[in-house]
Amino acid sequence: MSNVQQAIVVTEVGKPAVLIDNQPIPQPGPNQVQIKVSVAGLNPHDQKMRDFGLFVAEGSLPQVLANDVVGTITQLGEGVNSSDYTVGDRVMSHARMGSWTEPKSSENGLQQYALANVGAMAKVPAGVSDDEAATLPINVMPSVVALYRVLGIPAPWAAAAAAFDYAGTTLLIVGGGSKNGRFGVQVARLAGVGRIVVVGGDEAELKSHGATHVLDRHGGSDEVLARIRAVVGDDLVYAYDTVNDPAGQTLGLNALSSRKKGVMARLVPTGPVDEAQVVGKEAVFELRDVIGMSIYQNDEALAFWERLPGYLESGQIKPLQFDVKGFSAAEVNEVLDAYRDGKPVTKTHIHF
Repeated sequence: MSNVQQAIVVTEVGKPAVLIDNQPIPQPGPNQVQIKVSVAGLNPHDQKMRDFGLFVAEGSLPQVLANDVVGTITQLGEGVNSSDYTVGDRVMSHARMGSWTEPKSSENGLQQYALANVGAMAKVPAGVSDDEAATLPINVMPSVVALYRVLGIPAPWAAAAAAFDYAGTTLLIVGGGSKNGRFGVQVARLAGVGRIVVVGGDEAELKSHGATHVLDRHGGSDEVLARIRAVVGDDLVYAYDTVNDPAGQTLGLNALSSRKKGVMARLVPTGPVDEAQVVGKEAVFELRDVIGMSIYQNDEALAFWERLPGYLESGQIKPLQFDVKGFSAAEVNEVLDAYRDGKPVTKTHIHF
C-alpha cells in the first residue's frame, strides 16, 4: 500500500477546499486504530474552519475536514484490546476538531484512511448503516456532556442514578430543530427525565424522540418566555441552549427559576451574556460552557461509547436524517457554501 492518499483539505483559509493526492496515511499510535473511511460527515463548523480558520492551528495546513467518521478498521495500535476491536470491524469515530493535538488532522474524515481513538469510537451494530452511524458522533456527544457532566444530571449508568429523581426533573432545551437539540432530547429520555420542554423544531419528530412539550420559537423572546413559563412555572433549574449566541442565551436564563438555583449549559460560548437582561432572579444562576469533544471527557465518553451500540440496537438512540454526496472538492464546497449562505442543509455525508 502506498504511504500517501487522497484527501479534501483546506490549503488556504478563506479559499475553497481542494482535493490532493499526497496526504500522508497516518499510522495508529497507542490506543488508536487506523480505519479505511467509508463516510465522512460535514457540519457547520467545517465551513468556519474553511473560511475563518476555526480550530486550525498556525502552520497546520493542509487541514483535513469532517469530524464524523465511519469506516472499517485496517490496523490496531499498541494497547488496543483485540477482544474489543479487530481488523474488519465497522466503527464510528468522533474525531478531534482541527489540529490541536494531531498533525494535519489525522483523525478527520475527508481522507481515505484516518485514525480513531479508543474512548471516542464505537462499533457500528448490524442493522445500522454507515450513513446512519455518521449522523451521531459530533452531534450526540455534546448533549451527553451537557446533561451528564455540565448540568450534573447523573448518567443512567452512574452510581448517583439510583438516588436521582429523574421523573420529577424538568429540562428545557432551546434549539430543538438543531442536530444537537434533537439528540439532546434523546439523551434526556435515555436518562428518564420526566418533562422535556423544547423550543423550536418539528413537533412530531421531537415527541417521537421523547419531548413532552414542543413550543413555537417565533414571536420574540418575551412571547417565547411566556410559553415556557406556562409549562414550567417558576421551578425550572436545568436548561440547555444548543444554538444561540450570547445575546440569545438570555431566553434560557430568564426561564430558570427566580427562587431556586438554576444552571444553563450552552454550546456557543463565544462571549459573556449581558446579565442586565436577566431579570427577576432572587436566587443565583450559573451559565456553563460545553466542550463536547469525546477525547476530553474521559469516563463519561468511554461509558457512553461502550453502550452506544446497544442503545442503537434497542432504538433508545435514533440516527437523524442525512443527504449523500460524492468524494469531490466541488460537492464538499457546495455544502460548505450553503452553510455559509444560511441555506437549509440536511446533514450531509461524503461517500468514498
